Amino acid sequence: MVTGELKSKIDSLWEIFWTGGLTNPLDVIEQMTYLMFIRDLDDSDNLRAKEAVVLGLPYQSIFAKEVQIGDRSIDGSQLKWSVFHDFPAAKMYSTVQEWVFPFIKNLHGDKESAYSKYMSDAIFKIPTPLMLDKIVTAMDAIYEQMAQMKAADTRGDVYEYLLLKIKTAGINGQFRTPRHIIRMMVDLMEPKADEVICDPACGTSGFLVVASEYLKENRKEEVFFNQRNKDHYMNHMFHGFDMDRTMLRIGAMNMMTHGVTNPFIEYRDSLSDQNQDKEKYSLILANPPFKGNLDYDSVSADLLKVCKTKKTELLFLTLFLRMLKVGGRCACIVPDGVLFGSSAAHKAIRKEIVENNRLEAVISMPSGVFKPYAGVSTAVLIFTKTGQGGTNNVWFYDMKADGLSLDDKQSPVEDNDIPDIIARFHNLAGETERKRTEQSFFVPKQEIADNDYDLSINKYKEVEYIPVEYPPTEEILADLREIEKEIGKEMDALEKLLRL
Repeated sequence: MVTGELKSKIDSLWEIFWTGGLTNPLDVIEQMTYLMFIRDLDDSDNLRAKEAVVLGLPYQSIFAKEVQIGDRSIDGSQLKWSVFHDFPAAKMYSTVQEWVFPFIKNLHGDKESAYSKYMSDAIFKIPTPLMLDKIVTAMDAIYEQMAQMKAADTRGDVYEYLLLKIKTAGINGQFRTPRHIIRMMVDLMEPKADEVICDPACGTSGFLVVASEYLKENRKEEVFFNQRNKDHYMNHMFHGFDMDRTMLRIGAMNMMTHGVTNPFIEYRDSLSDQNQDKEKYSLILANPPFKGNLDYDSVSADLLKVCKTKKTELLFLTLFLRMLKVGGRCACIVPDGVLFGSSAAHKAIRKEIVENNRLEAVISMPSGVFKPYAGVSTAVLIFTKTGQGGTNNVWFYDMKADGLSLDDKQSPVEDNDIPDIIARFHNLAGETERKRTEQSFFVPKQEIADNDYDLSINKYKEVEYIPVEYPPTEEILADLREIEKEIGKEMDALEKLLRL
C-alpha cells in the first residue's frame, strides 16, 4: 500500500511524465515498469552474486565483461543503473536508448520464452534527456524511501497505485492481491520442490513470485543443490495466464528479477476453449476476477457442464478443479457470495467441492482487506482434488484483523490473525476440541450438506451472549432528575454572568 511520503514521491514522478508530454496513463505505467526493471536487474544481479558465494555455486553476471548489442560490443558495466545514473543527462539518454533498452529487450536467449514474447513490442518513449534525468533521480528517491520502509514489492505497490490514479483499479478487477495475504496463502500451502504451480489470472505474477521466494527461503538446498529440481524451478514450475499484455510484460519481468529465468507466462483467456489444460498442476494459487458475467458462447463447454453460470467467480472454481491433478491442491480467494449464494450454480460448485473432492478450510476475511480498491467481503478456500470425495470435517476460521487498519488508509496495527491462522492450520489435530464460539472450529460434512452446502462461517458460528444487568427504572429516573437539577444550576450561573 502506497501512503505518505512515498505517495508524494510517486505523484511527483507522475507529474514529470505528464509535463514532459507522456499523457497516456498506460504509457506512463509501461515506461516506469521498464525503468524499474532496469534498476531491479542491477540489484538482483548483485544479490544473486552474493547468494552464489554463500551457497558455493558458480554465477555469471549478466553485466560481466562485454555485451553484444547489435553489431557492437559494449562494456557490460555501462548498462548497470548504478553506473549510468551518474552520467550527464545527454550521455545517460543515449546509453539507455541505444544500449540499455535493446539489452533488456533481448536479455532472454530463448526467443520463445515469456519474457522475449512480451518484450518484443516494447518501445522506449521518453522523449528528452532532461526528462529521463529527472525520472531517474525521482526513482532513486522512491527506492530509497522504500528501503527505509523495508517494503519488498516496490514494483507491485507502485503499479497498483498508478492503476488507482487512472481509475481502472477495482473496475476491471486489476487491483493486486495484498502481498501479506498472498504470503499467508503460500505459507498455508507450503510449496514443495517438485510442484507445478499455476495462477490462471496471474496479473503481475504476485502469487508466483511469492511462491518462488518461499522455496528459496524454506527449501533452498532441496531446490538449488539438486540439478533436476533447479532446472524444474527455472523452466517448468511456474505457469501464469492473463488477457492483459501490459500485465503479462510486467509479470514476466517480475519473475525474472526474482530469479526465475523461464516461467510460462502466456496470453490466454483461461475460461475459454483456448485453455485446454486438464489435470496438469499440483498447486493453484489464485485471486480470480470477481466482477462481470460472461456470455455462454465465450466459456469452455466442459466448465458449463459442471456449473452452468455466467459468473466468473464460479466458473474459475470449476476451472481449478479441471486443471488440478488428482491430489493437487488449491488456495483461492472468493467473494462471500460464493459461500452462501442460493442459485443452482452456486450450490452445484459447492457440492462438487465438498462431495467429490476434499474441502479442507474456509478462512473468512474482513471486508477491509482489499481497501481502498474494493470493500467486498472475501474468503480463502483450500481444497484438494480427489475426484472421489474425502471431505470429513471442514475447518473454519474467522479472521478479524490482518495487521493493517480495515479502512482506506491501511495503516499498520498490532492486531494480526495471520500468524495464528498459519499455526492452527498446520496443527489441525489440535483444533478438534474447539467450540463454535471460538475463532476457529470444525464443521462435519453432513451438517454442511444439510445446509445446502452453505460455507459461510456465520451459518455455523455460535455467539455467546453475556446478559447485562441494568439498575431498576426508578434509580435511572432518579439519576436523570439529579442531572437535570445540575444542568439547571449551571444555566442559572451562566445567565447571571451574561447580565454583568
